[in-house]
Amino acid sequence: MIPTIEFDAAAPVPLAGLRVVDLSRLVAGNMLSLQLADYGAEVIKVEDPDKGDPLRAWRVQGHSLHWKTYARNKKSLALSLRTPEGKAVLADLLATADVLIENYRPGTLEAMGFAPAVLHARNPRLIVVRVSGFGQDGPYRERPGFGSLVEGMSGFAAKNGFADRPPVLPPLALADMIAGLYGAFAVMVARRVVEQGGAGQVIDLPLLDPIVSVLGPDAATFRLSGEKPVRSGSRSTTTSPRNVYPTADGRYIAISASIQAMAERVFRAIGKPEMIDDPRFRTNTDRLAHLDACDGAVADFIAARSLAENMAIFEKAEVTASPVYEVDQLMEDPHVAARGILVDAPDAELGRMAMHNIIPRLSETPGALRHAAPRLGEHTREILSSIGLDGARIAALAESRIILEG
Repeated sequence: MIPTIEFDAAAPVPLAGLRVVDLSRLVAGNMLSLQLADYGAEVIKVEDPDKGDPLRAWRVQGHSLHWKTYARNKKSLALSLRTPEGKAVLADLLATADVLIENYRPGTLEAMGFAPAVLHARNPRLIVVRVSGFGQDGPYRERPGFGSLVEGMSGFAAKNGFADRPPVLPPLALADMIAGLYGAFAVMVARRVVEQGGAGQVIDLPLLDPIVSVLGPDAATFRLSGEKPVRSGSRSTTTSPRNVYPTADGRYIAISASIQAMAERVFRAIGKPEMIDDPRFRTNTDRLAHLDACDGAVADFIAARSLAENMAIFEKAEVTASPVYEVDQLMEDPHVAARGILVDAPDAELGRMAMHNIIPRLSETPGALRHAAPRLGEHTREILSSIGLDGARIAALAESRIILEG
């Protein structure tokens, strides 16, 4: 069972006092600011009063589960930036901020009157994170960019899937997630500079560059050998055996023998120790040259046994093997429960909601789940009061529909 937790607004957190203003929408910016929020930063989501962040519209049976997951620990300021009054409020807020995250098309922030130079003139310590599809310069800078586009352009899709089928895009916002994680790291680097007496700076964070960086030495391999990555399904082009193998009871097992000693363990475990000295399988290079034969021997052994039988054999032999889970099986796994990888958190609509825990784990300053994702405009009055707006000004802004109080 997934452990049940309660939100703890008073938990000590290492990034307390760091104010982050998040103008971004959808995934990459929200992933970035989630990392900061989970460790205690005050993340203020500035949202359109009429619609909010588009992530709210990604619904499952009427519930915004993506929003609830990626906007936890954040605050919502519903503020229209279409009027001079709204922009003036944002300018005052940014004067108090440590970090700004935006994902407008390059040039839009400048057109709004918030060019980084303008922001730094008033707040020299401000770190400005600019998320975009293709970056702030280059011939594609003005193209609109979603993760799916760069997952295709980066080379990821071309190497993902099976050789006899079309390229496959990932079934999740992979490029956005990678960019968000890179962005959180970059903010901490820039923050360290500020803490050492330096100035704030601009972080150019496209979606394309980070996903290219995690694809390995594909460019170097092509330049050296002229070879392009091939779609190999669940096989690897660098190690063997490595694949997903069906069991006798309709389940699957994943095996990865990334070092020579592990490949030898696999061969012993499947009752074929002679493969260790077979010229076709003696080294990793040999095995890659005879993938079908190598994979076939492992597959035949696994196919004749149930998942439980296979796992018992492989665990005893200390083979790097695991069951292939669907989400319900992951949620029932005792290791996932024991470590609290997933937790059941309070939710006003659902009662309880499963979500991932804070990652990674720090021994002394672990961060905290402090509160649920906010309602649209839930913290508008609180935030505006914190930058000096009195009740009459806030009421006038609400009357003019420049702000929304949740």
